[in-house]
Amino acid sequence: MNLVNHHSLSVMTGCLILALTSFAQAQVAPVQRPPELPDLEVVADHGGEPARPYYVAIKGAGVDEQEGYSPQMGPQSRPTDRYSEQDMLPLESEQLTPGQVVARELDLPGGFTPIFVIGDDALSRQWLDQRGDILRDMNAVGLVVQVQDEQAMQELRQAAQGLELRPVSGDGLAERVGLQHYPALISQHGIEQ
Repeated sequence: MNLVNHHSLSVMTGCLILALTSFAQAQVAPVQRPPELPDLEVVADHGGEPARPYYVAIKGAGVDEQEGYSPQMGPQSRPTDRYSEQDMLPLESEQLTPGQVVARELDLPGGFTPIFVIGDDALSRQWLDQRGDILRDMNAVGLVVQVQDEQAMQELRQAAQGLELRPVSGDGLAERVGLQHYPALISQHGIEQ
């Protein structure tokens, strides 16, 4: 092999090595954050459980629901079936009872959907019968805070004549708005019976 060919071969080999090294560095280089965002700083990493199962609640995080975390069962034994309304029953409030509601003003944000709070009792059924048309005109949604079983829930729905009813725990709502009794209507302007 002559000197010119040997020199050309050395130059080509050097260029190839340089190109491959640059390519390899580009492949393993970390993704750069946009310049307008500050760099993240790891405060501590003590290992432990991965956070990925918690991201299922963030819909855009790309984590499938099957990988999600359930605080009652942990990440491994999560049921594949959705919960039904029957799974929520019986439902009893610890803070709300049937009784007289004192009307008072509230200043809730515009666009607040009116809600009404009822239970499976004679006073709530009578109230529904008397106020049903008004509730339907308002497109109010009913929160049932006391009901024993699915049959009682269906009977309440029949009495509500087309109003949307949802079994829920009313204790959090009771604390936030200072409610002790039901039936009650909570609208943008206040609480009333």
